[in-house]
Amino acid sequence: MNIGILGGTFNPPHIGHLIVAEHVRTELALDRILFIPAATPPHKVNDGIIDAHHRVQMLRLATQGNPHVDVAEIEIARGGVSYTADTLQQLHVEHPSDQFFLLIGMDNLLEFHTWRSPEAILELATVVVMTRPGFAPHDVPAAMREKVVICPVPEIDIASRQIRKRVAEGKSIRYLVPDSVREYITRFELYRAVPDRH
Repeated sequence: MNIGILGGTFNPPHIGHLIVAEHVRTELALDRILFIPAATPPHKVNDGIIDAHHRVQMLRLATQGNPHVDVAEIEIARGGVSYTADTLQQLHVEHPSDQFFLLIGMDNLLEFHTWRSPEAILELATVVVMTRPGFAPHDVPAAMREKVVICPVPEIDIASRQIRKRVAEGKSIRYLVPDSVREYITRFELYRAVPDRH
């Protein structure tokens, strides 16, 4: 199978994540999209990242009903800092007949050289670069252009930190996240205790 990998903190997952994942899946004719929430992301300050259990539950709620999507706890089960190269290596061991497509944003590509084992990542997966507002395909470094696939996606200016801030301020997040995720955040009073600082 051809499997798209979308990693992140998903703190919380929002409709932007869902829209771009489904868009790439259909554009590249992928069989499945695998959402992989990070245990501890290497490139983010960890203040404000809630317990992994809640992030997984919200992802499952957000993606329920889509037969082409799964949520994998591979990085959370492994613990520690979540490195993409380690995750792809593990996936290859567990699913040797599958082909993997790593979905990243254009902003991530510009920092790709700072990731652990970037050359190994390029060998383990086809890197699919999703366009982002403010970035254009010609922003891809020349050395990377032949190594990645550019996939234009709808421009959706929603960020998890924006959602956390709105919750902390008591503002509505309706339509920014699926209703099931909004209800979960309300039920467990997530993001309310400490206003987000990032």
